[in-house]
Amino acid sequence: MTTTSPLHLWQGEFVDDAEAARRMDGLCESAGRILARPLPTEVVLGACAAVGEELGDPGSALYRRLAGQLPADEVTATLAELATALTRQALERKLRRELGGPRPERLTRPNARETVYEAWAPVGVLVHIAPGNAASVAPLSVVEGLLAGNLNILKTSASDTALALDLLAALGAADPTGLISERVIALRFPSSRREWLTTLCDQADAIAVWGGDDAVSAVRELAPPGCRVVAWGHRISFAYLTRDAAQDDALLDALAADVCRLEQQACSSPQVLYLDSEDTDETFAFAGRFAERLAKVSGALPAPPPGPAEQAEITTVQRLSELEQHLGLTRVFAAEDGTWRVLADARPALDASPLHRSVWVKPLPRHRITTVLRPMRRYLQTAAIGGDRADVAALSRAMFAAGVTRVTPVGAMLEGYDGEPHDGVYALQRYSRRVSLRAPGTDFGTVACVDDLVEPPVLPAAPGGPLLGKEEAQRALGSLESRHAHLYFRSGGSTGAPALSVFTCDDYDNQMRAAADGLIAAGFDPARDRAANLFYCGGMYGSFLSFFSILERLNATQLPIAAGPDHAAVAEALVAHRADTLFGMPSYLWQLFHAEGDRLRAYGGIRTVFYGGEHFTTEQRRVLTQEFGVEVIRSAAYGSTDLGPLGYQCASCDGSVHHVLTDLHTLEILDPDTDRPVPPGEPGRLVFTSRARAGQRLERYEIGDLGRAVDGPCGCGSHVPRLELLGRHGDVVRIGTYFVNYRRILRAAQERLAYPGEVQLLAESGADRERLTVRLDERYAQDPETAREALVAEVPELASALAEDLLAFTVQTVPTETFERTATSGKLRTVIDLRSA
Repeated sequence: MTTTSPLHLWQGEFVDDAEAARRMDGLCESAGRILARPLPTEVVLGACAAVGEELGDPGSALYRRLAGQLPADEVTATLAELATALTRQALERKLRRELGGPRPERLTRPNARETVYEAWAPVGVLVHIAPGNAASVAPLSVVEGLLAGNLNILKTSASDTALALDLLAALGAADPTGLISERVIALRFPSSRREWLTTLCDQADAIAVWGGDDAVSAVRELAPPGCRVVAWGHRISFAYLTRDAAQDDALLDALAADVCRLEQQACSSPQVLYLDSEDTDETFAFAGRFAERLAKVSGALPAPPPGPAEQAEITTVQRLSELEQHLGLTRVFAAEDGTWRVLADARPALDASPLHRSVWVKPLPRHRITTVLRPMRRYLQTAAIGGDRADVAALSRAMFAAGVTRVTPVGAMLEGYDGEPHDGVYALQRYSRRVSLRAPGTDFGTVACVDDLVEPPVLPAAPGGPLLGKEEAQRALGSLESRHAHLYFRSGGSTGAPALSVFTCDDYDNQMRAAADGLIAAGFDPARDRAANLFYCGGMYGSFLSFFSILERLNATQLPIAAGPDHAAVAEALVAHRADTLFGMPSYLWQLFHAEGDRLRAYGGIRTVFYGGEHFTTEQRRVLTQEFGVEVIRSAAYGSTDLGPLGYQCASCDGSVHHVLTDLHTLEILDPDTDRPVPPGEPGRLVFTSRARAGQRLERYEIGDLGRAVDGPCGCGSHVPRLELLGRHGDVVRIGTYFVNYRRILRAAQERLAYPGEVQLLAESGADRERLTVRLDERYAQDPETAREALVAEVPELASALAEDLLAFTVQTVPTETFERTATSGKLRTVIDLRSA
C-alpha cells in the first residue's frame, strides 16, 4: 500500500496541518454560509454515478490510485463494493426507501388537498468519526451525509491511507457546480489530538461514530447539548437452526462460508450458532458435525493469520473452553493448524466469539429465545434462520422481540440490498430533519413545490454523444434487462408507426408524482374538483392509466370513464356524478360536446377542461367557453409515451407555453439544421435527456417537436424554465417542391374563416403533379371553394405552387367521422402522406 496524497482534504483542496488548523477557526462562519445554499440530490447522484463508473474500470486513473492504497487481496472486492454503492440506481433506491423519493429536499405537499408542505432538511454540520477496519465505510458515510444535504467533516485515523480523501476529492471534481466540494472536509489525525476533536464536535449538529461502547461514550462527552449522536457500535450476529435444518449439509456449508468470509470482522458475521434444542448431548453432537463442514469449507478458503493480540484472545477462549470440558459444560473441536474452532457450550447465554473462524454452538429452544437474548438487545444485529416457511415466520417474530434488527437466510448474512436499514434505523433519516410549512390556501393553492418560488433549479449539463432517434431507441429495447422492464406502453402512432416504451415501476412512480405536481400548478384543486378521466384506454396506450395514477396520487375525486363511442352514456355519467373537470384529447372532447351538446349545455356544470396530446384551436376554445360555459381550458401535461411527462402549464402559461419538468429531464434546443444549440429564445428542435429512468436510457432523445425557450419571470412566480411548443417536424410537408406548414393552414382557417373545427391534410401522388387536399368539418365550413380561396390567399407557398402549376389543391367539407384518427389514442392525424403508401 502507498499513500500519495497530502494529509487533509478541505473543500476540494489538499492541505497540511497548519492550513487545516487555520481554517478550523473560521468553520462556524463558513458553515452558516454553505448551509444557506441547498444541495440538490440530483447533483450528488450525478457525481456519484460518474465516480462509480470510474471505479468500475480497472484501467481508470482513479481505480489505480485507490488500488494502490489497499492490500492486494482486497482491491477487487472493495472497489467493486464502492462502484456498486455509488450507482444512480442504488442511491435512488436508498433515497426512495429512507426518505420517500429521489428529491426529498423539495418542499412539497404530502397531501395534495392541503397547502401543507414537508421536506427532509440537512441536520447541519455532520461529523463522521470513521472506523479504521473498513475502507469503504468512511467515504460511503460521507455520501449519505451529502444525500441529506449536510456539511460533512470526516475524521479518520492518522494511520489510515488517503483512500477516503482521494475518493471524496474525485466526487467533488465530478460536480461542476462546486456544491459537493464545499460540503466535504476530511481530516486524518489521531483521537489523542484532543483539541482538534473537541473543535469539530463543538461545531457539530450531529456526530456519526463507529466503535465500541468506550468510543461512543467518549464522543457523547464531547458532543454539545442538543447534538445528535448517531452510534454505529459493535454488534453481535448469530444463526439459528431447527432440528430439521441442522440435518442439511448444504445449509451447514453455507453457514460455514459465512463464518469464513471476512474472518468474522463484519457485524453481520455469525459468532454463535444456536440449535432449537434443550438437549446438551444433541447440541454437542451437532457441533461435531458442523466442525466437519467448517473444516471442509475453511480448507478451500485460505485464512490470513491473526495478529498477536487476536491470537492471544483466541488461545485464551479456547483453553478455558477445554478446561470446562471436564465439567461437562463444553466440547471443543479445533483444526490442528489452528485455522478454525467450534466451541460447543451447554449454556445458552450469548457470548462474543474471538472471531477468525471461531464459532460458538449452543442450545436454545424457541420458547426461550426472547428471555435468553433480550439482555443483549443493545448489541444484537443479524440472525440467520434455517427452517421451513412457518419456522422462519414464527422465529423472526421472536428474534425481533428479543432485539434483533435483521433476519436473513443462512449463507446470506453478509449480503444486503439497496436501502436496507442499518442496525434498525435508516441512516439518511438520522442525518436529516423533517421540516414543515403550513401556508394559506388563498396564496398557495396552485403551488406544488415552494422551492420553485425561490430560485431556478440547479440542472446538470446535458450529456455528450450523438442524438438518439426513435429507431435507435426501439432497437435498444432488444437488449434491455428484464429487471428494468416492468411497464410496457405503446404510442398512439399519430406521427408514424407505434413505438414501444418500457419503464420500471419506480420510473413510472417518479413521473406520475412530478406530473401530479404540475397539475396542481395548472390550477387543479384535488380538494374541490370532480374529475372525469376521458382519455383513451386499452391497447397498451398510457394516457388513461397515467392520469388515473396522477389523480390517485393527488388524492382527487375521479370518474375513470375513458373515451368511448357511446357519447350519450359518457354524458349521462358526467351529469349523474356531477363532474366539473374533464381530462381528455381535444378531438374526443370536441366530438363529445357536439354529440351531446343539448344535455351538456343544460347541465352547465363543466367548468374546467384539461387536455393532452393535441391542442384546442382558438375558435374551439371560444365555442367551449361561450356555448358550454367552460371557464378554464388548459394543458394537463406536455409529454410523450416514450419520455413520459415533459412539462406542465401554470395559470400564467398562455397558448402552448409550458414549464419544463426539470425534476425528470434535461432539455436542449438545437438548430433545425445542425446539432448546435440555438441562441436564447430562438426556435429549434427539442432534445430531452431523461434522468429518472433506470432501464431504458433516453439520452439526447429527439422527440420530434419544435419549440423555443421563454425568457423572463413567469407570472405564477415559479423560476422553473419555460418553453413554447411550435409544432412537430411532421407538421411541415414538402409537396409541389414547396414546404407547406400544417399550422399555417390551420391558423388561416381560423383567422380568415372563423373556422373552429378540425383540419386534416392529405398529400397524394398524381399522374402529372402532386395533390394536396384539405379536409374541413362540414358543420363549420359549408362552401369548399370559399375556403380554398381564403387558404390560397393566406398561405404564400400554396399560391406559388399553384401559380407554377406544380400542385393540385382542393378543399373538402366532410362529416366529422370522416377524419382519420389513430386507433389507440383517438388523436387526429393532422397530415396523412399517401405518396409512399
